[in-house]
Amino acid sequence: MPLYNPVIYDRSLPAQSYWETTAQPPECSALQQSETCEVAIIGAGLTGLSAALHLAQAGVQVAILEAGHPGWGASGRNGGFCCVGATALEPERLLHRFGTAAVRQFYQQQREAVELVKALAAAESLDLEAQGNGEIQVAHHASYLADLAAEFSFYKNIADYPCQLWSQSELVEHGFASPEAVGALHLDVGFGLNPLKYSCGLAEAVIRRGVKLYAHSPLETWEQQNGWHELHSPGGCLKAKTVIVATNGYTEDRLHPQLSGCLLPVISQIITTRPLTSAELAAQNWQTETPVFSTHQPLFYYRLLKDGRFLFGSRGDTDGSLSERQRRQDWMQRRLGELFPAWQQIEITHGWNGLVAISANLTPQIGQLDAQSFYGLAYHGSGVGTATWVGQALAHWILGKLDPAEISPVFRQPLKSFPIAPWRVWLLRGMCGLFAAQNWLKCRERSAAQ
Repeated sequence: MPLYNPVIYDRSLPAQSYWETTAQPPECSALQQSETCEVAIIGAGLTGLSAALHLAQAGVQVAILEAGHPGWGASGRNGGFCCVGATALEPERLLHRFGTAAVRQFYQQQREAVELVKALAAAESLDLEAQGNGEIQVAHHASYLADLAAEFSFYKNIADYPCQLWSQSELVEHGFASPEAVGALHLDVGFGLNPLKYSCGLAEAVIRRGVKLYAHSPLETWEQQNGWHELHSPGGCLKAKTVIVATNGYTEDRLHPQLSGCLLPVISQIITTRPLTSAELAAQNWQTETPVFSTHQPLFYYRLLKDGRFLFGSRGDTDGSLSERQRRQDWMQRRLGELFPAWQQIEITHGWNGLVAISANLTPQIGQLDAQSFYGLAYHGSGVGTATWVGQALAHWILGKLDPAEISPVFRQPLKSFPIAPWRVWLLRGMCGLFAAQNWLKCRERSAAQ
């Protein structure tokens, strides 16, 4: 049973994103017969496409089953933040659970992920529309400046990232002005890109290398017989010795018993404006192409695009219906005008949403379901680079080029289910209310103490 309104899973519908005006997925037919390959991949997002590319480069016969078109899910409709994160655990909790060495390795591998995206773009001549330098985390209230200072210490001393703390005046000098921006942390790791162009470029690259990519071929049943995996779609059957699950936020509980209840898909929503004029940008002192996110609850993320449009994202609704999406979009448009008062009347040209995945461990997940079944999932809204790296890691694991012990333990936690898994969206609704209340109290209490 779907956790959200069926419309959010309907692969026949376009995302209605701005990105769809800039890129066209390659034409791929549906599976219409029985096929055999060495490795079958479920999902043609960034994890699956990266895994397919690295396997095909080694001469492995690969086929992909995709329920929509390549990049239909989060991989092609996200905000285009090729940045680090990929976990819902705060640094203190990460260190407590895993220790300094494992956490440092985790962040170094995420840094490798950002560099991998750049390397693939160069090697495959992909047009990423790359923008900016690193990422900027903004404190939306003075009560969050101490938290930002703690994160600066973590990234400098544990993650070993180049980074700087900016005062409000330095943020205005380097980035922009907003009544809800009182200081910032700049990480010199990451950049912005066009996610659909990146996804489509990877899809074209795997097709050039002989990968069979079957679009509009949702998995209906998964059977195992005589050492073979049999993946049945409406039009045919794909048989393989090895399978990779790369379905992330669109993973159905019925896909595999070990995956049931392990992921919480969360709706993320984005709006984009018409192109802003130089005078409109100057009104907010906007002078950066670096991706930005804030300490708000719910989190806001935003960036200036190549053509001058402004992209603004946040957590979406908890229903998934078209009416709730529109209601959330109206709220986001109002909040955009509050963060940037000079842009209150700017036209919104596109609005869309999609699913990101949170694991019950609150960390990204790499592992095996059995000796010949692998998975890479749960990037917590920061999957552009991490999913690409995970796909490569899975390919190298299968090829024997990577010992899984070389992957940070943060990635390799055993799967576990959410409590009361069938009702986990209700858990999300409760958590959203709790976080909003905590954010309000924190700002109120610290303001009173000043």
